[in-house]
Amino acid sequence: MKKFLCLALFFFILHQTSMAQNNSYTKEAFVQGTDTLLYRLLLPENFDPAKEYPVLFVLHGAGERGNNNEAQLTHGGKLFQSERMRKDFPAIVVFPQCPTNDFWANVQFKNTNERFAFQKGGEPGKAMKLLIDLVGNFRSLKYTDNDRFYVGGLSMGGMGTLEILRRKPRVFAAAFAICGGDNVENVKKYKKIPLWFFHGEKDNVVPVEKSKVVVAELQRLNAPEVKLTLYPEANHNSWDPAFAEPELLTWLFSHRR
Repeated sequence: MKKFLCLALFFFILHQTSMAQNNSYTKEAFVQGTDTLLYRLLLPENFDPAKEYPVLFVLHGAGERGNNNEAQLTHGGKLFQSERMRKDFPAIVVFPQCPTNDFWANVQFKNTNERFAFQKGGEPGKAMKLLIDLVGNFRSLKYTDNDRFYVGGLSMGGMGTLEILRRKPRVFAAAFAICGGDNVENVKKYKKIPLWFFHGEKDNVVPVEKSKVVVAELQRLNAPEVKLTLYPEANHNSWDPAFAEPELLTWLFSHRR
């Protein structure tokens, strides 16, 4: 009985700690007609609407889709509300949540070794369209610095990052893509944007080649700044070492359009 109570207390404390970490992010909803995109919003400490702040959009993976406006904070939520982030890089952070039956990027799925078939062009899906409109909404606010908009994501969100970059190449100052990918024919549209790619070499969900071919094409096009960090022992969870990179925040927020 005592062991059970101790275990129950442990999980209660863990839950309360998680809730406290997420409570800094307010729950918001962006509504366009009959469509809604849920998102979590983190404002800088001592937020002053008379100032202008950089804005970062973080796109989650497929496993965090839904409508609870919570799961999208699973990966990266702690980093972007860390003491270092809040002190050294005061920014507005936005974590949108993709609905369960949608996908950030235009990808066709096949039951072959070439599982992800990234599309060239085409209309954005509903979630991406709402995301683009949400970004536009933030750009209209007086307290956002339109020369310092950033985007990054993991897995499905890494793919979505590259998708929104090609659709809005003049909006973002820099971006990061973790275990993502794209059709190489889209790459030329965002070749001028500084990009940092991360991928685990043992990834058995999104093969590492999906990042490598995009990076190779950017290099072929003489992109001014492209970085690739590979983790030899990492599987699909390369977001863990990526979010632990000590230079990620410094690199990202050093850029301006």
